[in-house]
Amino acid sequence: MSNGSPNAPLLSVEGLSYRYPNGYLAIDDVRFSISPGETVGLVGPSGAGKSTLLMHLNGLLPEKIPSGAQAAAEAVITVCGIPLVKDDLNEIRRLVGFLFQDPDDQLFCPTVREDVAFGPLNLGLASAEVLERVRSSLDEVGLPDFGERSTLQLSFGERKRVCLAGVFACQPSLLVLDEPSSNLDPRARKNLLRILRGFEGGQLIATHDLDLIVELCDRVIVLDEGKVHADGSPEQVLSDQSLMEQHGLEVPLRLKLGKSAVKPG
Repeated sequence: MSNGSPNAPLLSVEGLSYRYPNGYLAIDDVRFSISPGETVGLVGPSGAGKSTLLMHLNGLLPEKIPSGAQAAAEAVITVCGIPLVKDDLNEIRRLVGFLFQDPDDQLFCPTVREDVAFGPLNLGLASAEVLERVRSSLDEVGLPDFGERSTLQLSFGERKRVCLAGVFACQPSLLVLDEPSSNLDPRARKNLLRILRGFEGGQLIATHDLDLIVELCDRVIVLDEGKVHADGSPEQVLSDQSLMEQHGLEVPLRLKLGKSAVKPG
């Protein structure tokens, strides 16, 4: 396994492009980085390439992962200084926790406890460590007494929180979240924000919920037709009416009303 530099960005993407087998260019020379502890939003219209970009970050599109003697030199994605190559794919997947838009794509064990334990068990951890990670992760998402519950008996918001607990149990350095607030009622959305604010690592959040970006993120990237069109503070980027209209977006209500966009401490 490669060793990452302690001074490296948490995530670096340098010239990522991806073309689907049908010839469609979904990602076109994308470049950005995320610093340790930084929360970055990713916005754009449907079909902009957001989900495709996210899937690259922990190797969910394996045909694009470099391998062989020149793999490190060919890699365009690094996490904690470690290049995303086939030889280091297991370590990258440990470092990058992925939350799918639909929790039913991520939950597959009979009980909450088994689902949250799945990741740590596959890391080869001792049983005592796995049990402790399950307990602490369920506490972290506000579901301490849900271990023996069936995932089939949970609300949509509860299922999303169980998915997050499973991600947290692997202790990633970077969270990658695809539409985390979609289909959540106001109370569940508030719980989600509380949980994400408590995460100490970096985050990349793809969402159509632009108010969430204002509330939570340090930066926002606008992606459209596979290209980065803007990268800056939420207040600067999302208040640009012309930019928003150009990319099929609207200025968030918070900014329209002129309310403070300062994130809670």
